[in-house]
Amino acid sequence: MSTHPMSQPLSHPALSVADPELAALVGAEEQLQADTLRLIPSENYVSAAVLEATGTVLQNKYSEGYAGRRYYEGQQNIDLVETLAVERAKAVFGVEHANVQPYSGSPANLAAYLAFAEPGDTVLGMALPMGGHLTHGWGVSATGRWFRGVQYGVRPGSALIDFDEVRDLARKERPKIIFCGGTAVPRTIDFAAFGEIAREVGAVLVADIAHIAGLVAGGAHPSPVPHADVISTTTHKTLRGPRGAMLMSRASHAKAVDKAVFPGLQGGPHNHTTAAIAVALREAAAPSFRDYAHAVVANAKALAEALLARGYDLVSGGTDNHLVLIDLTSKDVPGKVAAKALDRAGIVVNYNTVPFDPRKPFDPSGIRIGTPSLTSRGLGTDRMPLVAEWIDRSVQAAAKGDEDALAVIRGEVAELLAGYPAPGLATD
Repeated sequence: MSTHPMSQPLSHPALSVADPELAALVGAEEQLQADTLRLIPSENYVSAAVLEATGTVLQNKYSEGYAGRRYYEGQQNIDLVETLAVERAKAVFGVEHANVQPYSGSPANLAAYLAFAEPGDTVLGMALPMGGHLTHGWGVSATGRWFRGVQYGVRPGSALIDFDEVRDLARKERPKIIFCGGTAVPRTIDFAAFGEIAREVGAVLVADIAHIAGLVAGGAHPSPVPHADVISTTTHKTLRGPRGAMLMSRASHAKAVDKAVFPGLQGGPHNHTTAAIAVALREAAAPSFRDYAHAVVANAKALAEALLARGYDLVSGGTDNHLVLIDLTSKDVPGKVAAKALDRAGIVVNYNTVPFDPRKPFDPSGIRIGTPSLTSRGLGTDRMPLVAEWIDRSVQAAAKGDEDALAVIRGEVAELLAGYPAPGLATD
């Protein structure tokens, strides 16, 4: 394990006294995050400032309503905190309206349904097995049960979005809402093409940028602002904020969006999360964040190239963003087996379906990896061939059941990461 002084667990004196058992678990997780290579594309490290904001006395306040229009007194400071977060969101993303109250990405998407559709209305979204999200109308989600979900997919071979299919479905089904974005989309999202289709059929276009919000903020991915009516995003992932969400929109949709979030779906906002969102947005406005966003993409491209050189099949042949989706069919190792072996090697990924996957979702053919976390630690493109080598060796070890080989890799991973302390885990 790492012995680097900047990677030691943080001190939690009050928690250690009040609940030693839980304090020990938190410490163990801190050590795990310090010593493992975290490649799950939806995870990241927040700064110490974001961590501090989530633990402030803002936790103690109830603040139903919006700034200047609360149902509780004593909101003098809370109103300023929320306004700060809203104004920073508007500035970072260049939007006319922002709501920072959604608790997470799924409630944010539900608010879009509540604002612009009625139960039973048709919605068009990317199919989950093709890279979409549960809340884009997939059957097992409430959005697929309460609304009529119609799904578009990708082209066989290229694994790129089939815009002929999107247009044909939109013309035929006349959806009230079209969702674009997803959870396993390794290529640039063509917001302009979606916007054109949505306008043609009179649909509201919701761009779900939860995965790429930090890339958009940092100029490493095109913005949906000129094309989408509503933008939904989480505030963690590539944006490096707390576990929260935002809904942004044109001014003409502000009232509908706000009413859908509160009182439509939620009660009082989580003020400590709002404060941490404000901090993260301040960080995202700095020039260094722009460098970070571009480095995330550069690392992902370098990692993809190194994997291709080792004979791995990548969905769509590579990546334009932070995410790489690997089809392990040719390696004769199921995704779940590979993911668990990688975890034992100190490399954290998630098993994932690939387009047209013949295997079941809980035992799929692929793994999903990404570069936000390792980039936050300062690893650059020069380290990506080594990361690809570790992945390759781990997959081979999984195929052979070679636990000793996985243990060797885990030691190598911890040794390297000792020189790259993680943000938010550093101590004086």
